[in-house]
Amino acid sequence: MEAKTETGAGTPRAAQRHASATLRRRLVQWVPFARGLRDLWQGWHDYRELWISTGWYDIRKRYRRSLLGPFWITISLGAFIAGLSFIYMPLVGGNAENYLPYLAFGFVAWQLISNLVIESSNVFIANGPIIQQLRAPLSIYIYQMVWRHLIILAHNSLIYVVVAVFTGLWPSWQTLLVIPGLILVCINGISLGMLLGTLCARFRDIPPIVATITQMMFLLTPILWHADQLPRRGMLVAFNPFYYLLEVIRGPLLGQAPSLLIWSVATGITLIGFIVALGFFSRFRDRVVYWL
Repeated sequence: MEAKTETGAGTPRAAQRHASATLRRRLVQWVPFARGLRDLWQGWHDYRELWISTGWYDIRKRYRRSLLGPFWITISLGAFIAGLSFIYMPLVGGNAENYLPYLAFGFVAWQLISNLVIESSNVFIANGPIIQQLRAPLSIYIYQMVWRHLIILAHNSLIYVVVAVFTGLWPSWQTLLVIPGLILVCINGISLGMLLGTLCARFRDIPPIVATITQMMFLLTPILWHADQLPRRGMLVAFNPFYYLLEVIRGPLLGQAPSLLIWSVATGITLIGFIVALGFFSRFRDRVVYWL
């Protein structure tokens, strides 16, 4: 009698769990973007410690037994910025106090943006063996990529300190606007990981195309030159999405608040890109493991 009672008491709970699971499956099937949102949420909530620790491990593994470790990235980037400023400063007619911060902060921001674009193409390909063996949300590899480049950016912030001290550029309240700027860039990195990562897993010729376009956009984006130096070719700036994402980081570091137009366009690019990428990722995420 006791066994029957326990069985009878357990049956409604089992039926309730089965009904809840069925409802979740139907919601995932019919609610737009439900698969992608569930993957993003699980990767953020349930696997956060995993991608945070693996992001740190990637940096440590790359510079194992090195005396300066990740600061070699900062040193090489700083030397490259110094060489560029020495060559291009006379060409653009600037001085060290104005042009050096403009170039240095713009190049640091460009390193973050361009690396997110390029590595988004290979985020699933590079982790293919793990994806095929471990059943886990694909978003953890995207979060890991973004987190790794935020760590590199933190090391590169030493360049900001050195340039600010050298040119007498001190932080102000406008400098705090770099935080929402970084948030927008990181969201775009997640969107690119969902879109390009999935697309490139299927078509392996796309990653070199993305890398080539990114290199070309370096010259077409106002990093070495000012936007007002090409008045007859304003379309290079107006229709360049990299420019707006660059300015929401460089402007605050220069102690300048980006204009409302720049914030509006950068936010619009982020929202539209996230919606498109989420829809694409929700539609094809289950096929990624077979494409790898």
